[in-house]
Amino acid sequence: MNFNLTKEQLLIQKMARDFAERYIEPVAEQIDRENKIPDEIIEGLAALDLFGIPFAEKYGGADGGYDGYVLAMEQIGKVSGGVAVTISAHSLALGAISTFGNEEQKVKYMTPGCQGQHILSFAFTEPGTGSDPKQITTTAVKDGDYYVLNGTKRFISNANFPGAIVIFARDNESGKITAFIVEKWTEGYTVSEPWDKIGQHGGQLLDVYLKDVKVPVENVLGGPGMGYPILQLGISFGKVGVSSTALGAILAAYEETLKYSKEKMHRDSSIAKFQAVQLRIADMAIKYEAARWLTYRFGCLANEVKDPRQFAKEAALTKTFVCETAVDAARVAMDIHGSYGLMNDYKVARIYRDAIIGPQIEGVSDMQKMIIAGVALSSY
Repeated sequence: MNFNLTKEQLLIQKMARDFAERYIEPVAEQIDRENKIPDEIIEGLAALDLFGIPFAEKYGGADGGYDGYVLAMEQIGKVSGGVAVTISAHSLALGAISTFGNEEQKVKYMTPGCQGQHILSFAFTEPGTGSDPKQITTTAVKDGDYYVLNGTKRFISNANFPGAIVIFARDNESGKITAFIVEKWTEGYTVSEPWDKIGQHGGQLLDVYLKDVKVPVENVLGGPGMGYPILQLGISFGKVGVSSTALGAILAAYEETLKYSKEKMHRDSSIAKFQAVQLRIADMAIKYEAARWLTYRFGCLANEVKDPRQFAKEAALTKTFVCETAVDAARVAMDIHGSYGLMNDYKVARIYRDAIIGPQIEGVSDMQKMIIAGVALSSY
């Protein structure tokens, strides 16, 4: 068991940190205010292969593994939750195609995605589904060499970017959920205005409207009726990105607390002199280290999944712990800042708004705990 990062891992971590601090940090407030990532940031991420870290070089990826992906996402998430979740949702769709796609699909859709020319999406959620895929109402009707898709998808990341979107619909032949690779902006594909969500601005969420969208039969992912297994494993991989983003939020909250506690003066000395402040800083340091090694371990596990059910359990427990810890850390940071933390002039306000989104996305915390308990009980 080796807890030291390799030379390659350290290079990925440093590259992401340098880019985040040099290019994203100066415009982070602008991204939060405008809910839009500047084009030059997208281009810079693409130039550094940050859109394809865990994927194979033959498909345009960086071949850095999910362990490298975690290290990069932590650094980006520390600076901007919106930029990080954009990459996370993109990687979720790429991961599904990488795992279940045939060679032709991988070459066609992963290559421009890994190179950042396209930003991919993953569309499961609907207005009435919640976390239950049995409630999917989007339909796919076979018509010769095509399927015709109709329905609405809700809260879809990256839906307005060019590229592919993995859409889950109930096909009329098998009666089961099937995954389709759809090219965004094909005829019949439209989107809503971005939702005005509370945090992680820049990572836009939109509704997708499908009106008689024709999808070639060859764009079925994994085969007819395979949607549920793709959804289960795909979301497990997606939680690597969500957990890493939340880890970045913990680090940001911790560092802002250290900075503020040393700078804020009270009776000619900093508030860092107070034992109450010191105890809270110690708690944040403990929580960050626990979350960090749990997330790093999760990245390593994602490199070689042997048992999808056990991996789903690891994904659920990591995501739950790290996302809930991010909320705790952000709340402590707000407490240390006092009234100043309520002001959008201070970074901690944005950290708090970003952090509270984590437990609600890619499966709410209670649902994750049910997954953990279900696997644990069945294995005992």
